[in-house]
Amino acid sequence: MTTINIVKMKLIIYAFLLPIVISISFLSCTKPEEITRPNQLPFSHSSEVLDKWMGLQIRLMRNATGISNHGLSRHFAYTGVAALESLAPGLPAHNRWNTKWNGLTGLPVSQAPTQYYYPANVNAALAAINKAMFPNATAVDKAAIDSLEAGLNAEFAQTESSSKLARSSDFGKAVATAVLTWAIADGSANANAPYTVPAGPGMWKPTPTGFAAPATPYWGNNRTIIAGSITNASMPAPLPYSSQIGSPFYEMVKQIYTVSQNLTNDQKAMAIFWRDVPGATTPGHWLSILQQVIRKDGSSLDKGALAYALAGAAMNDALISCFKSKYQYNVQRPVTYIREVMGYTDWNPYIGTPAHPEYASAHASLSTAVADVLQQLFGNAGNFTDHTYDYMGLAPRTYSSYSAIGIEAGQSRVYAGIHYQNTVDASINMGRKVAANIFSVHTAQ
Repeated sequence: MTTINIVKMKLIIYAFLLPIVISISFLSCTKPEEITRPNQLPFSHSSEVLDKWMGLQIRLMRNATGISNHGLSRHFAYTGVAALESLAPGLPAHNRWNTKWNGLTGLPVSQAPTQYYYPANVNAALAAINKAMFPNATAVDKAAIDSLEAGLNAEFAQTESSSKLARSSDFGKAVATAVLTWAIADGSANANAPYTVPAGPGMWKPTPTGFAAPATPYWGNNRTIIAGSITNASMPAPLPYSSQIGSPFYEMVKQIYTVSQNLTNDQKAMAIFWRDVPGATTPGHWLSILQQVIRKDGSSLDKGALAYALAGAAMNDALISCFKSKYQYNVQRPVTYIREVMGYTDWNPYIGTPAHPEYASAHASLSTAVADVLQQLFGNAGNFTDHTYDYMGLAPRTYSSYSAIGIEAGQSRVYAGIHYQNTVDASINMGRKVAANIFSVHTAQ
């Protein structure tokens, strides 16, 4: 081999080895936590940490005291936002919703995306926000929050450095603090301010058997989670009240009475399945459905958190729009009309009547809004079976699409005898509008 060829060969070998030498040198002086690994971004993690916290939050909702059924929508919504925002440093631009949260400020400034272990971010955020939002939880449930947080941290410590876990925990807690400060100012504290029930023909009044005072008459004044979510989502005016036999209003109520006298076994099962109290509560029922959907989909951590946040926002905001209509129109419940106008004085609905006006339907509006969010995020469900109430011995129910779940939840209130068909139909449309608004405001800019 000539001298020139030997020189060329040495140069080739040097050029090949130089990057390897540099890499080895870099790694030797780099802390283990700074080395980019495949598990450093949210999309590379499963939703296991979310699954465990959802399971506990369903329990907290079921055991909650001093909070109305629909009031638990706030817990669902703000927890979901905290989960998603705790992942913010590692989210792609299209999954960043912080500019759409209605008035949320004070979110922490993040470091480089690879500086966090994202399941630990979520763990810290959800532990902090659940402790704060369930102040009246039992000692056993409070201990369960601490136990879950500690157990997950111990699991994370098996593979991650203490400095990275501390950084992740601090970030998650800071997110929770910002979200809680935001939540406190949403108006819900004034929802039960003094209220005079308007009187007159066709106006709502307390219903049997409890004859309870109206619940949260000012809930409709709450701030929405997403700016613009209830724009043009108000209910149309209800049918004009009339006690005249054969009038549209009379016939609408008569339909409820006729249905009540001919309920099928499946209609009864549907009414009980969606009664929710006693049970998981309505927000808890939908959180259970979300948990099952995420499991079925095998969602990554970022997708699961996005679904958590948007499903909760849809529920919360649809309920605000719903309660605006309830106390704007103050429409009489079926039990009052059927007893006092139609003369069936011993008639009762299949389940108890909630203590607020009839129009709109909370179940129909919030369920359709959440279901449409699931449809948008997860596509065609195929056959989805809801096992929420297996623990109560209720048969699970199967649906051909996520949207179909929302429609059934609304329709169940007709069979339950507490809402008119016209109301359910209009409320379904309202819920759909809220869901559509949520996605349109995100893509508008």
